[in-house]
Amino acid sequence: MNPEDEPIADATPEQLSALAHPLRNRLLFAVGGDGATVSQLAVRLRTNKGNVAHHLGVLQRVGLVRISHTRQVRGGTERYFVRIHRKLRGSRDRGEYTSALLQAVAEEITASPVDSLLHLRRIRLTRAQAADLTAYLDRLVGGLAEAPAGEPTHGVLVSVFQSSR
Repeated sequence: MNPEDEPIADATPEQLSALAHPLRNRLLFAVGGDGATVSQLAVRLRTNKGNVAHHLGVLQRVGLVRISHTRQVRGGTERYFVRIHRKLRGSRDRGEYTSALLQAVAEEITASPVDSLLHLRRIRLTRAQAADLTAYLDRLVGGLAEAPAGEPTHGVLVSVFQSSR
């Protein structure tokens, strides 16, 4: 499935609960739109296949990944997992999910082989300005075209939130 064709969905409570584990967030990043096997994901994430298989099973049960195809190899069957949604929208009740997502992103940034941009800015905005900024950033990130296969994958995290202070 082409990543641009993947649907955007409202996350269910079960999906947000499943994503409250940082490894599941990292798996979702690593699977991407092209798909990957348990063995490939274990190598990419530097963890064991049993751990990957367990967490992929959780993601599959809540409808975040699916098997796109299988391939016979030396007496076994490799299953290729792909993500189902390009983008999930969360509800206001997402504390555990947000913490796990940010932890997973922090691990990705720390492991990055190149310097990363990390910029947090607090700025006073009207509600209308915040809504305009949110829509602009969503269009900007959502409209980025995928590079051809073989190019490095980059993570982009964008958030506009009202500070609690």
